[in-house]
Amino acid sequence: MVSRMKIIVTGGAGFLGSHIVDHLLKQGENIFIIDNFSTGTLENIAHHLGKRNFNFSKADLRRPEEWMQSFKDARVVFHYAANPDVKTSVLDPETHFNENILATFNVLEAVRKYDVEYMIFASSSTVYGEPALIPTPENYTPMEPISIYGAFKLACENLISTYARLYGFRYLIIRYANIVGKRSNHGVIYDFVNKLRKNSSVLDILGDGTQKKSYMYVDDAIDATIHLYSLLLRGKLDDYIFNVGSEDWITVLDIANIVVKEMGLSDVVFHLNPQTEDGRGWVGDVKLMLLDISKLKKTGFTPRYSSYDAVTQAVKDYIGNMRK
Repeated sequence: MVSRMKIIVTGGAGFLGSHIVDHLLKQGENIFIIDNFSTGTLENIAHHLGKRNFNFSKADLRRPEEWMQSFKDARVVFHYAANPDVKTSVLDPETHFNENILATFNVLEAVRKYDVEYMIFASSSTVYGEPALIPTPENYTPMEPISIYGAFKLACENLISTYARLYGFRYLIIRYANIVGKRSNHGVIYDFVNKLRKNSSVLDILGDGTQKKSYMYVDDAIDATIHLYSLLLRGKLDDYIFNVGSEDWITVLDIANIVVKEMGLSDVVFHLNPQTEDGRGWVGDVKLMLLDISKLKKTGFTPRYSSYDAVTQAVKDYIGNMRK
């Protein structure tokens, strides 16, 4: 891998972005983070402050005048900034438009203006909607997202591929499953642990508990990302869209039981609270999701953690962080 490249990481103080930064700095790259700290935290990147090859700008991607010049001389951008809350996207589409589509458009304009060579984009399994084929491969059609978040991620994918064809940069789109683990500050594990901290006898569960999805531990997700990125730089990829997830799935009730066990609780009453007639946690919640990762495996990468093990380790991470 070419060393000492200038690499931009948008959302680099966030959950996935900060782990990407950790790996790239170990490889000796020059890293420039752009983050407005809406969901990311300074704590996630504090261990890099003062390093010669690390810089960050507290800036908003919706306002390119704050940050666009930082793309000068950059060869790569990891675009990981986004509003990650699928549930609120249904309630507040305009905010998600600005923080996902508008932000991505502005990043693409910076890529175009400064001739950035490579772009890696954090997409989502939500782009598939509710596919008839499970596990779901990358070439599945029709792609019909059922949430605003999923629709905007798919729109961003199309923007990126079109810009790439027109302006000549290379790209990698990664459709992540549910990623869990160190530094995550939203999602079902975060929700369950905090609810049980407040009331250890009753756990309110959104949905009927039968929602079944794939969960991937963050170390696996980052290792897969860096693996694919390395292949991209070496011209070894035949395709530029990859599913990244674990090879199995578990239910929300499974997750609830894992959280209860790892917190050392007993006799917890589960209060199921479906928000739709068919038992979803909210309008726009995909009830069943399992990605086909055979294309990823053909490149030489296989996840180490099952969904059960990923969730278990993520609960331990979060509880351990609380105790600190």
